[in-house]
Amino acid sequence: MKNKISDLRNHLFSVLEELTDPDSTYDISKAKVVADVAQVIINSAKIENDYIKIIGGSHGTGFIEERNEVKQINEKN
Repeated sequence: MKNKISDLRNHLFSVLEELTDPDSTYDISKAKVVADVAQVIINSAKIENDYIKIIGGSHGTGFIEERNEVKQINEKN
């Protein structure tokens, strides 16, 4: 999967940094749209996660990177 939660997080922090820069001319309405789209993506990931839990899946879609620690915990349970 090309776009992951870390990419979204990095993009949102970039927008936040731009907005807090006193010399920035970043459009506030554009920032609101970015935040709205990010929320839709996050909500979509939550639904996918719920679906995976319901069907008893053991692996995600790739949007949220799996780390070794998480895999080890899941294997123990």
